[in-house]
Amino acid sequence: MEAHPVTPIHRIGEAAQRSGVSAANIRYYEREGLLKPQARAGNDYRLYSEADIHRLRFIRQCRALDMSLDEVRTLLALDLNNKADCATASTALDAHLGHVRQRLAELWALERELLALRKRCDGSDDQCHIIEALHQRADEAVPVVAAPAGHRHV
Repeated sequence: MEAHPVTPIHRIGEAAQRSGVSAANIRYYEREGLLKPQARAGNDYRLYSEADIHRLRFIRQCRALDMSLDEVRTLLALDLNNKADCATASTALDAHLGHVRQRLAELWALERELLALRKRCDGSDDQCHIIEALHQRADEAVPVVAAPAGHRHV
């Protein structure tokens, strides 16, 4: 009889520790389809292989780059040995860079707005012109009906 290599199996706590992904996020990634639902031991514990732990690390790296779940899903589906998949990965990364650049522009505009607001008051007057400006903006603000949840990316 031929011996089969034993695949190390880890419970969720150990998989979390080895991957750097919390147990709650592991369960979330399973629900979102980024990680296949795991086999269960007789005691109903989820069991993870080394390949699962690698996949979790991959997901963690992508999320650290602020990629959306859809972007991560796209990259997970690609084969690193397939030249066509390299083009798909490049396209996905270019799209992500576009989102990052858009968010940077929004943050620069926010910084300018905050700096202008900050310049309104140095604390030497009888009243705070920062708070005054914020109250004025609140009075002028027109309620906006919430738009459908768009692709708020970064």
